[in-house]
Amino acid sequence: MKVVVVTTEHKSAPDSSSPGAHLRDIIRRNRSCDAVGVYAVCSAHPEVIATASGEARSNNSILHVESTSSQVNQYGGYTGQTPQQFASFVRSVTHTAGLSSDRVLLGGDHLGPFPWRREPVSLAMQKAHALVQACVLAGYRKIHLDASMACSDESASVLDERTVAERAAALCETAENAFRELPVNSPPLLYVVGTEVPAPGGESSAEEALSVTPVSHVQSTLRAFQQAFAKRGLENAWERVIGLVVQPGVEFGEWNVFDYDRGKAASLSLALPANPQLVYEAHSTDFQLAIGLRQLVEDHFAILKVGPELTFSFREAVFALCGIEHEMLRRKAEQVSRVREALEAAMVRNPSYWRDYYRGDENELRISRLYSFSDRCRYYWFQPELQAQIELLTKNLNDHPPALTLVSQYLPQEYDAIRAGVLRPLPSQMIRHHIAAVLQKYAKACGQA
Repeated sequence: MKVVVVTTEHKSAPDSSSPGAHLRDIIRRNRSCDAVGVYAVCSAHPEVIATASGEARSNNSILHVESTSSQVNQYGGYTGQTPQQFASFVRSVTHTAGLSSDRVLLGGDHLGPFPWRREPVSLAMQKAHALVQACVLAGYRKIHLDASMACSDESASVLDERTVAERAAALCETAENAFRELPVNSPPLLYVVGTEVPAPGGESSAEEALSVTPVSHVQSTLRAFQQAFAKRGLENAWERVIGLVVQPGVEFGEWNVFDYDRGKAASLSLALPANPQLVYEAHSTDFQLAIGLRQLVEDHFAILKVGPELTFSFREAVFALCGIEHEMLRRKAEQVSRVREALEAAMVRNPSYWRDYYRGDENELRISRLYSFSDRCRYYWFQPELQAQIELLTKNLNDHPPALTLVSQYLPQEYDAIRAGVLRPLPSQMIRHHIAAVLQKYAKACGQA
C-alpha cells in the first residue's frame, strides 16, 4: 500500500538530541534491518522506575517510561497521580539516579476512553480529550491513541475500524492543540495508533491460541487512520506516527503465557509500508522468553512494552524477603512485618481491580490474587498500610542482615550477585537487582546491553 504524506509547517523542528529523536533513529535503523529496538517501562511503581533509571544510565540508553490511562489520569488513576504529578515524580527519580532529563522519554499508553468505558460515549470521550491534553502539557511526548473500546451506550461490543480511527484523530487534534501552548522548539509529539489493541494489563481470560493480525488489516488500518487524520488537517501529525499496534500472537493471562511464534507472524514483518517510516509496537510482551523478545525486534516489533512482569518481580523479591524475615525473627513474632496479610486484606476489601480477571473457589482466588501472571496486586502497592509494612520489612532486614544461606534459599540470583561482589545484602538493593534482571533481558533483546 502506498501512503501519501503531505508536509505542513510546524513550529517545532526535530531536535537531534531529544529522546524522541533517538527513538526515531532506532526506528529508522530497525527498518534498515539493524536488529535494534527500544523497550517502554509501563509502570508507575517507584522501585521499578528507580531500577529502570539505573539500568538506562548503565547502558547509556534512553529511559522510555509510560503511564496508562488507568494508572495516571486527571482524576488520579489508581496511583493517585495526575499526569503533571507523574511527570514530576519520574523527573525526581531519574535525577536522583543521575540520569539527565534529555535521556528520559515520557509516554502515555492507551490514552482514550478506557477508564470511563462504562459511561456514555460522549462523556467518556470528553474525559479522554482532557486526559490527552493534560499529558501533553505535562511533557509527555509519545502518545498512544487508543479509542478501540465501546462505551456503555453503544450497541456494538466491537467498534468498526473507521469509528476507532476517527475518534483517535479527534484525540490527536486535541494533543496538537495542547502542544501549541508549549514553548517554541519543544520536541514534537510522536504517535502510536491501531485498532487491534490488547486490553491494558493482559487478557482477562487467555485460554485458546491467539490470532495473529492479518496482513490485510495492517493496510486497511493505516488507510483508515490516514484518512481520519487528513479529514482534520492533521497531515503533519501523520508524519509523526511512528508505531502501529497489532497482535503478533503474544499475551499472558492468569496462569499462562503465549510465546512468540515468528513463523505465524512472518507475513507481518513484510507488511509495513515504506512510507511513513514506522514499526510495530508490541503490547503485553511480559514474561516472553529472551529469544522471543529478540525475534520480535528482528521482525520489526521494535517497540516492546513491559509492565506487569516488572511489578511481578518486585512482588517475588518482597515475598522472598518476607520468608527470610520470618526465619530470622520467628521468635519475635510481634516484630515481623505482615506484607502478605496486608496485601490480601486490601485486595479482598476492594476487589474492583481483580474480580473480572480471576475465577475459581476461595483458595484458587487467593492464589491468583497473590501469584497470577496477571499481577493484579500491582494496583494495591500504593496503599499506605502496605507501604508501612514494606518499610517495616526493610527496617527489620537492615537491622538484622540476612545470612547468605537464607539469601541462597529465597533469592538465588541475588545470592550469586552477592558472592560475586556486585551486590550488597541489603533489602532495597536485592529488590532492585531482582527487577533489573527483567530489564536486562529487554535491553539485550533491543541491542542496548
